[in-house]
Amino acid sequence: MLVPYVLYLGALPLVNRVHPVIFGLPFLFVWLLGATLLTPVAVWLTRRGDRR
Repeated sequence: MLVPYVLYLGALPLVNRVHPVIFGLPFLFVWLLGATLLTPVAVWLTRRGDRR
């Protein structure tokens, strides 16, 4: 469950950049979008591992 924390807060000072632009979006926006999409996967994997 540390993955969302690291993606959102831990790496934020490292990825707070306007350039490069990916698909017309600033890098920080793409990073936060990716973190948002990976958070449910991390929670699902944690729950799946906890049931066993």
